[in-house]
Amino acid sequence: MPAYLHDDFLLSCAAARRLYHEAASGEPICDYHCHLPPADLASRRTFEDLHAAWLGGDHYKWRAMRALGVEERLITGDADPRAKFQAFAESVPRLIGNPLHHWTHLELRRCFGIDTMLDGGSAQEVWDEANRILAATPAPALLRRFDVRLVGTTDFAADPLDHHAALASDPIEGLRVVPTFRPDACHQLGDTAAWNRAMDALGAAAGVEIDSLATLVDALKRRHAFFGELGCRASDHGLLALPDAAPSESAAARVFDRLRGHDEAAAGPDGQASFSAYLMHLFGKLDHDDGRVHQLHLGAARNLNAAGFDALGPDTGFDAIGDARQGPGLVRHLSALAAAGRLPRTVLYNLNPVDNHLFATVAGSFQGRPAGGGSTAPGHVQFGSGWWFLDQDRGMRDQIQTLMEVGVLSTFIGMLTDSRSFLSFPRHEYFRRILCDEIGRRVDAGLIPDDADLLDGIVRGICFGNAMAFLGVQSERGSQAGK
Repeated sequence: MPAYLHDDFLLSCAAARRLYHEAASGEPICDYHCHLPPADLASRRTFEDLHAAWLGGDHYKWRAMRALGVEERLITGDADPRAKFQAFAESVPRLIGNPLHHWTHLELRRCFGIDTMLDGGSAQEVWDEANRILAATPAPALLRRFDVRLVGTTDFAADPLDHHAALASDPIEGLRVVPTFRPDACHQLGDTAAWNRAMDALGAAAGVEIDSLATLVDALKRRHAFFGELGCRASDHGLLALPDAAPSESAAARVFDRLRGHDEAAAGPDGQASFSAYLMHLFGKLDHDDGRVHQLHLGAARNLNAAGFDALGPDTGFDAIGDARQGPGLVRHLSALAAAGRLPRTVLYNLNPVDNHLFATVAGSFQGRPAGGGSTAPGHVQFGSGWWFLDQDRGMRDQIQTLMEVGVLSTFIGMLTDSRSFLSFPRHEYFRRILCDEIGRRVDAGLIPDDADLLDGIVRGICFGNAMAFLGVQSERGSQAGK
């Protein structure tokens, strides 16, 4: 019986094993979308303990612990960190089949060299050894263990980006940390008072009094440019679905005026659609004009447990896969930008697996510049990696298989952690093993040529090079491990 998470786990054949060990495993990491706090990198934070580094903001773990009947005080409540870790450790053995079981033990091995299976009995040993290493390992050094070359954080449009400015003045050797422009609060209209507060914050950050649609656009343009000054390479937009509405300045202006006057009726479905359609068209044009990547995360149903949300706020484990219809709004958005000649490099992420083929084939419909007889960069519109609830074995395999069958796998920009934890970079290893297995099994079946030079180049590109090129970032190759 092979050992748990042995050297060849997830690699089911000789071709897969060769691809992973010879081509994929040594590639650097471009983590172009995550939620790491830039403050921790700028300050070279040393984590107080394993709870702070591993459990403090991880809603994946919180959801699983709730499902196992753990008291909330031991999850997000006022229990001490050691007690919370004990509760998690006691939960882990019962998570078999969930990717958390794999990630937990991969992270312990790769970050701390701990091969012990985590459970209630081993918790103290694991706690002591991990804390010993964390005490001597500031946050940037945790990334250096995995040869991370680029991290794209996620930042609200009004964020002062002080920590990014600090990193620009005092950079981390071998690591580029860039902000990502996320203006979702500008068209989240469900709470009119909260929206007005967001407008006030945006105006203060931009030095603009936002009292009209025109001044809102001015403020957004200023902030978009400011992000660019600090190295921003992408925007990110999270919506349940893109609105199936034409981008109309006059319609958006009417909605804005009513919202700014605290007219809650303006935030109804028609107002939301008109306003979001206009702003999303604006964001796409800004990304195109500034050479940035336009990321669309679509399909998350947020804050479903009202009592839980009221108690703990957003991003605490009360979200799910939404069932909104995605096609019409997505196609309308991309078509309008393409018709204007301003379709940026774009990544489409779906959360509902039923949309895999939709997203992959829509992406394929917006390659090149057929109207002008020209071309775009390879993979101009991407079918993005399995995201959130699809960030697991079957979800990744389904995404890869779909892209193989109806798109072009070789231009794929690969994996991202989407994580708030500095210990989560073994997820790239997890993805790489699955990628190599999907290709290798087809080699063994005679469905893909057994051409090592060809396949090694494709795999290396998907693991690192394609993403760096897509972001427009130059990179020196070669491992920096140990530096």
